[in-house]
Amino acid sequence: MSTTTPATDSRRQQRKNPTDGELTSAPGEQFAPPPKLRRRPVLIAASVAAISLGALASMWAYQSTSDAQSVLAVRQTIERGDVITADDLMTVNISVDPALKPLSADQASSVVGKHAALDMSAGGVVTQDQVTEQALPAKGSSVVGIALTPGMLPANQIRVGDKVRVVVTPGQQGEMPTGQPDSIEAVVVGVAKDETTGNAIVNVQVPNNEGPMLAARAATGKVALVLDSRS
Repeated sequence: MSTTTPATDSRRQQRKNPTDGELTSAPGEQFAPPPKLRRRPVLIAASVAAISLGALASMWAYQSTSDAQSVLAVRQTIERGDVITADDLMTVNISVDPALKPLSADQASSVVGKHAALDMSAGGVVTQDQVTEQALPAKGSSVVGIALTPGMLPANQIRVGDKVRVVVTPGQQGEMPTGQPDSIEAVVVGVAKDETTGNAIVNVQVPNNEGPMLAARAATGKVALVLDSRS
């Protein structure tokens, strides 16, 4: 005699639906409901954050690309007065403040062959005021370097191109010269700072015949710079 168990009876009572082939249950029997998927809030939040960051990164990349300009830059350092060659320049695509007035990449031919009006550091953007057609010193002129203490020139006012007067100051005993003090008119062609002493080094261009006299006066340290009107 065969024996049956409740599980066996249940299996025997199950049969296929003749119309769709799906399993059905005996009257009064119910199938267990499918398990519910468990949601993980942490994973959902992380996914949303990743999508948001990706969108922001794409927007930033697009904005950076759309604002970029193709401009001229310095490949290798150019000293003031040097002739600029094609090898000294390169083209870069960057976002530049228009106030700097950078030269666009298509202006390279107008820069090559000219002189550097200022020292041009490698990696810097080329601007119009860095380039000049005139060699330094100009024909018939000399350049003299003057070391000046902070009190001997207008603070943070001297820049390349300024017209100045180099004035003789009182001697060692502080005696004032009689009459109008001697002065020499000059044009500033370079400004730098001596990191050791803190003094300003101002290079000025003067006529050839006044170069030796100005150099002798500058060597005494008894000179000052007067800035004249830029208008």
